[in-house]
Amino acid sequence: MVKRKALLYSSDRVNPTYGSLMASSATPLIDPPETIESPTREVFCDGGPGALGHPRVYYVIGEQNFVECGYCDRRFVLKTGAKKTSHH
Repeated sequence: MVKRKALLYSSDRVNPTYGSLMASSATPLIDPPETIESPTREVFCDGGPGALGHPRVYYVIGEQNFVECGYCDRRFVLKTGAKKTSHH
């Protein structure tokens, strides 16, 4: 499983001269998006159960062997040893 870090920046860490974030301001405040291994190239995402979900969307994992949901950033990666071709 691939782990990614999500970083949020505090506004008090902005360099007033240049308006850019200072390097020391990165603070992990939220969990990274979920990564799901798939045995097939065809996947769907609904954001999970309950009120935090979103409309169901379908994706095909491409040549990069991963795809990210446009709603929730959940990442689907092709499982090692999975079938590399689609049946469509």
